Order: sequence, then C-alpha cells, then structure tokens
Amino acid sequence: MTPTIAQESGQPTILVVDDAPESIEPIVQCLHTGHYRTRIANSGERAIALASAEPRPDLILLDVMMPGMDGYTVCRHLKSSVETRDIPVIFLTVRNDECDEQRGFDAGAVDYIAKPISPPIVLTRIRTHLTLKGARDFLSDRNHFLEQEVDRRTREVGVIQDATIMAMASLAETRDAETGNHIRRTQKYVLALAEHLREHPRFGPILSDENIHLIYKSAPLHDIGKVGIPDRILLKPGKLTPDEFEIIKRHPALGEQAIVAAERMLGLSVTFLRFAKEISGCHHEKWDGSGYPKGLAGNEIPVAARLMAIADVYDALISERVYKKAFSHDDAVDLIRSGRGSHFDPEVNDAFVALSDRFRAIARRYADPQADLDAQRERLRLVFGSE
Repeated sequence: MTPTIAQESGQPTILVVDDAPESIEPIVQCLHTGHYRTRIANSGERAIALASAEPRPDLILLDVMMPGMDGYTVCRHLKSSVETRDIPVIFLTVRNDECDEQRGFDAGAVDYIAKPISPPIVLTRIRTHLTLKGARDFLSDRNHFLEQEVDRRTREVGVIQDATIMAMASLAETRDAETGNHIRRTQKYVLALAEHLREHPRFGPILSDENIHLIYKSAPLHDIGKVGIPDRILLKPGKLTPDEFEIIKRHPALGEQAIVAAERMLGLSVTFLRFAKEISGCHHEKWDGSGYPKGLAGNEIPVAARLMAIADVYDALISERVYKKAFSHDDAVDLIRSGRGSHFDPEVNDAFVALSDRFRAIARRYADPQADLDAQRERLRLVFGSE
C-alpha cells in the first residue's frame, strides 16, 4: 500500500479542491486550527494530479460545482484509480437536495458538508472519516500480512512434504540396487501418462490437476517397502529362489503398511499419502488379477498404481544393472505392448505406446551415470564378498 502523508509525517494532510478563493480560505483556516496540513487545488484536473502524487493526501474535501470537470466527475475518476480509490472524499456544496447527495454517494463520496462551513462540524467529520480510513487500512494491511503468511506457510509445508518424500525414497534407494535416477525417471513417466489420460472419460474424474500433482509427488515412494527386505535377497545378483521371491513380494504391503502407520500417527487422512499408499501397495498388481500382493484385477487396481506399473516395468527393462543387461527401447515397448489387457490396463498401455518416444527422451535425459553403476557393484561386493 502506498504511504500517505500522515503515515510519513504523523500529521494528516487534507486536499482542498475548490475554484473559489473565498471558499478556500475559511476551510484552510479551520483545518490549520485542527492541526491538519493542507494542499490546494482550484480545478478538477489539478485535484487529480495532486491526489495521484506520492505521498497521497489522507482525505479530500471536494467542491461539487466547479467549471469544467465538476466534483462528481473528479470523484468517479479518483475512485476508478488504484492509486487514489481508497482516499476518502467529502463533498463541499451549497446544494443539499437529496438527489444530489445520492449522486455524490454513487460517485464514491463518504460524506457531505454544506457551505458555508461550520468549523466544528468540518473537524468532527474529518476526524470520523480519518478514523474509519485508519481502521480500514489496518484491516487491509493485516489481511495482506495474513495472506502472505498463509502463502509462506503453504510453500513451507510443500517443501517439507517434498523433502520428506525424497528422504523416504532415498532411504529405500540405499537398500536397493537401483539408482536415484530410477526415481526421477519413473516420476516423469507417471506424469506423462497422467497428463495424456486426463481427457479420457475413464480417467478424467481422478486425474484432476491437483491429483496429477499429488500422484507425481507420491511416485518416488513406490518402493519404500523394500526397506523391510533383507539385503541377501534384495541385492542378490542371481536368480531368486521361489521362497526368496515370496519374500520380495512382501515389499508392496510393507510400504503400504508404513504409510498407513504414518497416517495413524498424524491422526488424519492426507491426500498425497492416499496416492502414496495406492502406488506403493498396488504397483505390482496386474490387470488380469495375477499380480501381487492382493491379486486385484481390472478397475479394482487404483489408477495411480496402474500408471506406476507401466512406468516401473519400462524402467526396469531399459536399465542396466550389475546382474542384467539393459533391453533396447524398442524391445521394452514390444514387451509392454504384449502385456495389454493381461499385465496392464489396456488404455494405459495404449497411452504408453503413444508416448513411447517421450519415455525414451526421459530415459536419456535421466540416464544412470557410470558412477552409480560402480556404486552398485561395490555395494554387492560388500554384501556378497567375491560373488
């Protein structure tokens, strides 16, 4: 808010607008008696210029009947400008017809004072409207402060939420043989699929702007449950035994349970955690019901988990690991295409095929650095010795 003279000097300034010197003099004397500073304008154009200059006057006494631009026109102009609309305007007039008063209030005036003036009435009216203006300014400043504080705290909560998600995802990453870029890639794949499917009648109700944002933020938690899998199984460089695979299959349920426990501790349901639960707990479910851990089928599988299922499989196929070679992009696309209606939701599968070039671009942009692969090998050497 632009400062007024009263805010800068502590002494309110009144802009007196009148084309008749004989009318101005008694008003100025009255205002000086009340310890107000004054500015004088003898035309509507001059009044607008002085009112618009910084610092602004605290109140305007405006004659109604002036040659050229009359008081009503001046008042409407002042009230239409962001710089001057909050300055109270009191009309000075020898006319006290009710219709004229209504016209003045419609133009934006706060009061009328009849001429010839009565100094006590003038000073009382001015004090009243300056007090009201001060209260409005205080509330406006307070509301502005509160809005800024709400925005600041909302941003802070968002940053904390993002940091918490990434910290939890990084915790899972340190237990796994996958790299940090796996998290970034799968997050970008999920976002691409969600944005592509948002206009689809089956997906539109769930894929709102807000929900897409929350799904994107929650995606890094898809493998959080792997923190509960022993290293000897999680990091095994060779093929898993049936028993070992059954243990690996527990990680979706472990992840979902961890997020449920976090919600329970908070004592409330948090929307982004809802998507995190769905993604973590259901991204290994299959469209035909042959997945795990719950054996969900078709539309029983949450939409966010269906998106993550394709994102996770694609990235696993194209990524080199110390225990496997990477598939080519084209081979990965063919394999996923072959899972349409069995492993994957048919429409999500179609969206993936349509976006396959975009998936390839994301994979290239966030490719695993050689240092990450070297770190994997060292991790495995420490766990399994010479194996």
